Amino acid sequence: MLTLHRAALVLPDPADPTAPSHADGAVLVRDELVEAVGPYAGLAAAHPAARVRDWGDALLTPGLRNPYGHWLLERAYHPDPREGVGDEPVPDGLAGERDETRCGASARRGLQRMLGFGVTAVAGPFERASVRTAVARSGLVVPPGPGAGAGAGPLDPLAVLPLAEAVHGRVAAGGRADFAVFASGASGASGVPGASAADGPGAAGGCRATVLAGRLVFRRR
Repeated sequence: MLTLHRAALVLPDPADPTAPSHADGAVLVRDELVEAVGPYAGLAAAHPAARVRDWGDALLTPGLRNPYGHWLLERAYHPDPREGVGDEPVPDGLAGERDETRCGASARRGLQRMLGFGVTAVAGPFERASVRTAVARSGLVVPPGPGAGAGAGPLDPLAVLPLAEAVHGRVAAGGRADFAVFASGASGASGVPGASAADGPGAAGGCRATVLAGRLVFRRR
């Protein structure tokens, strides 16, 4: 199936200041790969049968890389909502934990929450088998090499990194369709052009949607 993701601004490679951007642009996705990137009008005319996801006045960029994956998934504990203690990671909540079932469940919740921040890649390495399994099943990319953050860090990479440093890869024809859509508005503290403080502290830098290998895995309601 062909899907056109339309946004007011498409930045295929924010890490490269010379890379072209597309106002009223779109990303054409076939299955798990990007087929084309460019102006929406041209892509829509060339592919009239494609399903359209119109994100309106939004910014579409590559997905983000969280460099604190080891700490967030193997040391911090991600509470179950039924525990009634909120959803913020509990620092060192898994330190000394031997129950792999509890560790795996925490990791799955942590990974799901990362998707709400536009994360499509997470740095390892991961020593616990339950965490490795959770990451593998999530579909998130694990880039080679160590994470940039040896210690604690936030679920939202944009809380500590500018967009150009937070993105993982680029959105390009032939590449895996991993990208995120951010809300429009005034530039916020997250460093995302278009993120608004009005989105609130849990707005993941204004993240509206996350696409992982062509699948819409997060959508803000």
